[in-house]
Amino acid sequence: MPLEHHPLNREFPEFKDTMRALLQSDAHFARLAGEYQDLDSRIYEVEDGNQALDDNTLHDWKVQRVALKDEIARMLKSAKG
Repeated sequence: MPLEHHPLNREFPEFKDTMRALLQSDAHFARLAGEYQDLDSRIYEVEDGNQALDDNTLHDWKVQRVALKDEIARMLKSAKG
């Protein structure tokens, strides 16, 4: 199975316009989105073999990514609502 990044625009294509607006107008949303993108890139680097990391830390990062994604999803749904 090929490795993939999980960028927010691919995770939430139906919220493209809402995401763009929130990135420009909501500093908290922009910070969360930035943290998500950074974490997703770090996870990809480990899974691709470019960076060594123990399995427990990788698992913790993935849990953090899911939590960020859930919070971002709530904010997107609330803003579009």
